[in-house]
Amino acid sequence: MIEAVIFDWAGTTVDYGCFAPVKAFMEAFAHYGVPVTMEETRKPMGMLKRDHIRTMLHMERIAAEWKRVHGHEATEEDVDAVYAQFEPKLFSILDQYADPKPFAVETAAKLREMGLKIGSTTGYTDAMMNIVVPKAAQQGYAPDCWVSPDGAEGKGRPYPYMIFANMQKLGVTSVRNVVKVGDTISDVKEGVNAGVWTVGVVEGSSELGLSQEEFEALTPQEREAACRKVEESFREAGAQFVIRNLSQLPELICALGN
Repeated sequence: MIEAVIFDWAGTTVDYGCFAPVKAFMEAFAHYGVPVTMEETRKPMGMLKRDHIRTMLHMERIAAEWKRVHGHEATEEDVDAVYAQFEPKLFSILDQYADPKPFAVETAAKLREMGLKIGSTTGYTDAMMNIVVPKAAQQGYAPDCWVSPDGAEGKGRPYPYMIFANMQKLGVTSVRNVVKVGDTISDVKEGVNAGVWTVGVVEGSSELGLSQEEFEALTPQEREAACRKVEESFREAGAQFVIRNLSQLPELICALGN
């Protein structure tokens, strides 16, 4: 009996393609003379943002380029420096990237009609969420609760603790009664580590990395190939289910025995 669905935010329910953090990360690294690609930037997506920067600084190419430009291997001080650039850049654009994705509002309403509670986890901090949450609510998307890494003693994804905090807030009886939905490998690992049903959503995901206009401009064959590649990534990370978009979620939950 499914009691609750726990969604991610950017790339899953808001911000089609998860572009706000990508833009801020790329600008922050460029500020320090180490341009990074969109592919590199998206690989750790879903993690706590400071952890995300640390992970990028340890990627082989970026680590070598950082050492070449700065004369030393990246340190925790460098993590702090990049984050100090990243955070204000993200804050300056967050309110522009809080629009609900297609089917998010309707799916949330349908899930509530089914008697389900709606939680959420994120790689954003509390301060970032205080911008995103009201903007999304103005446009009709408002989960029952949300937990950032700040609400889990700084332990964001792939740790399971934000999911457990949601379960506690929502009064859910068992991990077997929870579905986690996300758009990144970190999301999937979070769900797997928590022992809940784990679902990857493809369209508008960070893993797909396309804007809605770019996705819709693809030929049917290109679209199918791109979606299949993302699905394979989610399944390799441990997702039990993969859906193309959120409109397919209520039917999946019914199949799980709601």
